Amino acid sequence: MSELETLKKKIIYRSSYRGTKEMDILLSSFVKMYINNMSERELNDLYNFLNLEDDVIYSYYKKGDTNNIFKKNHVTELFKKFRF
Repeated sequence: MSELETLKKKIIYRSSYRGTKEMDILLSSFVKMYINNMSERELNDLYNFLNLEDDVIYSYYKKGDTNNIFKKNHVTELFKKFRF
């Protein structure tokens, strides 16, 4: 298995097992929609984004609030616009 495929599997797992059902649904839906069209750099950005706390991610999703905790990039902008 390639490093890229391993990274994708980690992302899928991390997006599906967050700790709250709501975040599991939101993040896994987002990942399923976009993961196969992302570049290696975007996948790394997504992996780093998924390592943030749920409340940080949810606050960004609902309010666009980052509190300078992470740098905005293409992945975070896609996530902000994502609706399922």
